Amino acid sequence: MTMEKRSFDTLIVGAGGGGLRAALQLSQADARVAVVSKVFPTRSHTVAAQGGVNAALANVSPDNWHWHMFDTVKGSDYLGDQDAIEYMCRAAPRAVYELEHFGVPFSRLDSGKIYQRAFGGQSRNFGGEQAVRTCAAADRTGHAILHSLYQQNIRARTHFFDEYFAVDLVQNQQGYFLGAVAMDIASGEPILIEAKTTILATGGVGQLFRTNTNALVNTGDGMAMALRAGIPLQDMEFFQFHPTGIAGKGMLITEGARGEGGYLLNGDGERFMERYAPNARDLASRDVVSRAIATEVREGRGVGPNGDHVLLKLDHLGSDIVKKRLPGIRDMVMTFLHIDPAETPIPVYPTAHYTMGGIPTNRHGQVVVPVQQGAEEPVPGLYAVGECACVSVHGANRLGGNSLLDILVFGRAAANHVIRHLKEQRYHQPLPEDASEPAMQRLARWNREGKGESIAGLRIALAKTMEEHCGVFRNQDVLREGQEKVLALRERLAEAYIDDHSQVFNTARIEAMELENLVDTALATVSSALAREESRGAHSRIDFPERDDQHWLKHSLFSLEDLKMDYKPVRIKPLTVESFPPKKRTY
Repeated sequence: MTMEKRSFDTLIVGAGGGGLRAALQLSQADARVAVVSKVFPTRSHTVAAQGGVNAALANVSPDNWHWHMFDTVKGSDYLGDQDAIEYMCRAAPRAVYELEHFGVPFSRLDSGKIYQRAFGGQSRNFGGEQAVRTCAAADRTGHAILHSLYQQNIRARTHFFDEYFAVDLVQNQQGYFLGAVAMDIASGEPILIEAKTTILATGGVGQLFRTNTNALVNTGDGMAMALRAGIPLQDMEFFQFHPTGIAGKGMLITEGARGEGGYLLNGDGERFMERYAPNARDLASRDVVSRAIATEVREGRGVGPNGDHVLLKLDHLGSDIVKKRLPGIRDMVMTFLHIDPAETPIPVYPTAHYTMGGIPTNRHGQVVVPVQQGAEEPVPGLYAVGECACVSVHGANRLGGNSLLDILVFGRAAANHVIRHLKEQRYHQPLPEDASEPAMQRLARWNREGKGESIAGLRIALAKTMEEHCGVFRNQDVLREGQEKVLALRERLAEAYIDDHSQVFNTARIEAMELENLVDTALATVSSALAREESRGAHSRIDFPERDDQHWLKHSLFSLEDLKMDYKPVRIKPLTVESFPPKKRTY
């Protein structure tokens, strides 16, 4: 089968904020850039980010990047790498001002400066009063950022392959990554996109869970491609459950709602967060608030006929504030719950939200793998940014407002490193004739019909398994059973077929390959959670309730081959300042 081939300096897989920020930097440096996205770029999941992006601008109250760094390290439950965290927090103000110049319509203070709101887990003076650090465009910040970045990329003449599905990476015998095979979703035709460098920016894997805040496209495609290429995934046990999803539905109610003054109530009408976080209360770190809500419900203090949720109260703020600062939230609640949050509290419960783990990288965005004597080295030609990557600036728990910052700072950093690399690598390396064979075999696997279990049924079973066996609270027996169920689903998937794909524009083939990616990342998640015998950040083990810095202050690495678990040390040393040693984490 003859296959179309295109050549570029850099291939970027994924057109969310991280991919588009990297693409813009590269295109402005006159590199030939291809961006592959399985949806139209402005439908990437960054568009759903609501609350804002953190930067110590000090527009509302005194602030500096060092306080932001402390909050991020503490929020990570001391598993974040402090050199990368320092780099991100120092770069944050510049990243926000760049967005302003790209055309992002930030909300404004009366003075004309960028509006900032309070967010969870953030403080002044290293754990003191609440910080006001999160730069917002009402409650549609991600939407504003993504559209502005896309428009700037069109201006810079970035080349887009819209509605193409990346099947697998290609590499030569020396392990140098040289692009990927993609499939035109409309026609089913494959294309080989050859590139001197490849950046994975495919986002998270929230579709692992039945109730989640993520778009349907968040199926861990980049993570799974890396796994199949022999690259381990880092810290996959740390999956963030956002405290305030619409109960039973999962849609996100931004932390900005509490930042504006909203608060949580249990079935007794009590502001229960005072018991769990006496100082920060409703603006404690997300893992703390999620566990608090789950505990209230589990102990019989939930709301509703089944006592299965709590309430988020905004009506005391007044209609004007809700309409001005939280218009998207108001529209969504009125659409899906038929209530006005300016008048009636919102039923909420924790929902799967964000992947803290991912493809291990350094602060330049280079994918790195362990070598002898605990060192690690970059994988030639391969980069990863955003939620599919693990720098790690989020450690065991991400602070709200740091995800948009992550994609902006490290998208730019990866692009700058690629620009330097391209100056040295002026010509394409030879691509072996059989380089695309694994990808073509994968395509061929889902290009035939037969009788077997449905892909849709298996996907539902996987999401149910993960929700029941790898949720907010975990223990060994539940996790081991979950691992066995995921392994069984993996075997069943190998025997599955798809129905008449020719009449559904290849979407059945895409869904089958997405499920392959989901199953492999599910295996990484549940296996890593089973191996980590402590409670840290978003990973809460009932059978190991304490954090254990002596044995577990280290990153996990999961490899697909033999389900191997390995570990590497946390980078405690920052770039220019004193490190923040681990201590008890209270809010």
